[in-house]
Amino acid sequence: MLYADYNGSAPLLPSVKEYLHKRIDSDLFANPNALHSLGQKLKKGMEKCRGVIADSVGAYSDQIIFTSGSSEGVSTVLHSILEYTEKKIVITSPVEHVAVVKALSWYKEKRGIQVLMVEIDEDGVVNLDDLRTLLEKNKGNIAMVTIMASQNETGVIEPFEKMAKICRENDVCFFSDTTQLIGKADFHFEKSGMDYAVCSGHKIGALSGTGFIIAKDPTLIHPLIFGSTQENGLRGGTQHYLGIETLAIALSDFKEKGHKLKDLNLARLNFEKEIKRAFPKAVVIGEKAERLPGTTLIGYPGIHGQAVQIELESNDVFVTTSAACTDNQPETSVVLKAMGVTDDIGRGVIRISLSYSHGQKDYDLCSTALKNAYNKLIKIHSY
Repeated sequence: MLYADYNGSAPLLPSVKEYLHKRIDSDLFANPNALHSLGQKLKKGMEKCRGVIADSVGAYSDQIIFTSGSSEGVSTVLHSILEYTEKKIVITSPVEHVAVVKALSWYKEKRGIQVLMVEIDEDGVVNLDDLRTLLEKNKGNIAMVTIMASQNETGVIEPFEKMAKICRENDVCFFSDTTQLIGKADFHFEKSGMDYAVCSGHKIGALSGTGFIIAKDPTLIHPLIFGSTQENGLRGGTQHYLGIETLAIALSDFKEKGHKLKDLNLARLNFEKEIKRAFPKAVVIGEKAERLPGTTLIGYPGIHGQAVQIELESNDVFVTTSAACTDNQPETSVVLKAMGVTDDIGRGVIRISLSYSHGQKDYDLCSTALKNAYNKLIKIHSY
């Protein structure tokens, strides 16, 4: 079996599984905010994890705020900015995750926020000149810029460091959704120039239901979830300390093995080249742009993505047709429409997403299964 939906949700890493087997057998379970010795021991361990995580992402410990995942992180960051400013304009891109899209839609309807879209090219890459133009034209009334670091469907990596620099030069806050970047490509928060970033545990082989915000200035975060003094009063609720521990394990694993990304990237490129050699009509979305080492979004004209998905699953290869959260919608995604992808291709895409633990052997398996699927479905389509 080959599970190839790591952009949807990564299986627990072997190092995380091993840790959890030992951890669950221990007697250390308490509220980390309690004053008794067990609580304080847990809190000390949790703070050690915060330090490990901060070191892994190029941040300081006090810049890490634990959450339930990136959806909460996105909502908290937007809440912290848009509820506490008189400025009415947000600049974003047309290829954002639904967590950003729906939050901005709410602020547009309820708070009168004006959402401006930066231009993108056919690969989904942000036009930096257009970003500069939007910032200059609306100077003094821009609340924030929120543009993702890497696209969850296509794997395209945006020029986030350049975008951050442009925002900094214009004295505008820059938030980048780094959910698909952290643990899948090199990332250093301080060097990135971002004001805010987010991470979700289940994307990197840690437990689901955990994650964190990275805030350049954590004093500017306002709680979305109210409670007591947890997370310095910035996020109420007892911390998911087991999940936090697995976050530290997963990011340490990536720090140790991240060098394997080069081999993964080469194997992906070989795979794409082989499929296009065998099927010249096949289209790799975002092919000319820099992409995540383990992500391919590919389609064949007129062949439905869900049909390909079913054929692959019959060969124990598990993929999605776009984003996992919209996998049951048999139509061209909003992201692909924004990139100018036609329905003939857009309805037929499948997303193959793997991790640094995979290599050429896994892509060879994908290649064989996808060739068989295309050969079968092309015959049916031509009949």
